[in-house]
Amino acid sequence: MTAMTSTQTPPAASLHTPVIGWFEQHARDLPWRRPEAGAWSVMVSEFMLQQTPVSRVLPVYEQWLARWPRPADLAAEAPGEAVRAWGRLGYPRRALRLHGAAQAITERHGGDVPSEHAQLLALPGIGEYTAAAVASFAYGQRHAVLDTNVRRVFARAASGVQYPPNATTAAERKLARALLPEEDERAARWAAATMELGALVCTARNEDCDRCPIASQCAWRLAGKPAHQGPPRKGQTYAGTDRQVRGRLLAVLRDSVSPVTQAALDAVWEEPVQRARALDGLVADGLVEPLADGRYRLPLT
Repeated sequence: MTAMTSTQTPPAASLHTPVIGWFEQHARDLPWRRPEAGAWSVMVSEFMLQQTPVSRVLPVYEQWLARWPRPADLAAEAPGEAVRAWGRLGYPRRALRLHGAAQAITERHGGDVPSEHAQLLALPGIGEYTAAAVASFAYGQRHAVLDTNVRRVFARAASGVQYPPNATTAAERKLARALLPEEDERAARWAAATMELGALVCTARNEDCDRCPIASQCAWRLAGKPAHQGPPRKGQTYAGTDRQVRGRLLAVLRDSVSPVTQAALDAVWEEPVQRARALDGLVADGLVEPLADGRYRLPLT
């Protein structure tokens, strides 16, 4: 038998058993994976985990579910309370989207997170990834769940390249569907397992091939780990950006139970043009509500 080249994709069935077996032994004990976790818990975790590591999500997730154990509980609160509870997770528009989804679930589905993929996708703030993840992880359905970690595993193991494209492509979706196990329960397990493999072993940097259950089949490894040939991958910067200014402005509003003055917001950043731009962006995004008297607060409606 000849060695597999970088252009040959390993048979899907040969990947399923080792990856799922590895997951059974090495998966982290996370609250949204436990048997008692319902679909709402899974949905909350998926919103919070986007672009945010598990270590930062866990304490906020626990507080969120303790305060709002069902979608109706969150829907009954002002959207600004969701922003306040989001804390320093970053990308706070996710809090507004989750609040909007909770309202829609309460109004359209009697307060229960729908199980049908199309109904999930129709909720505000829910994209293809989140709909597939909730349907798969909460309801054990067969869907291709493509987050950054999964895309990287597939790029290396099946396509023989170090990194996937910057944006998800039709070819990636086709490959993900081709790699799905046929049985619903096994497909859902595969989705969780490949995600965990990318998070713990097949990482963006310093991948640990010695711990990988499919290293012997990985097209990228067998090709000698060729270097990334696509556009340069830029690391995210934060210091000095509008994102940092927005975060500081929101922190003042989160920490205050009453509306805050312009002067209180001005104190968080010296450069007036950037500060005004960041505040205008928060208002435009619905994260901050300006009042007639010149003060600001988190949104009530």
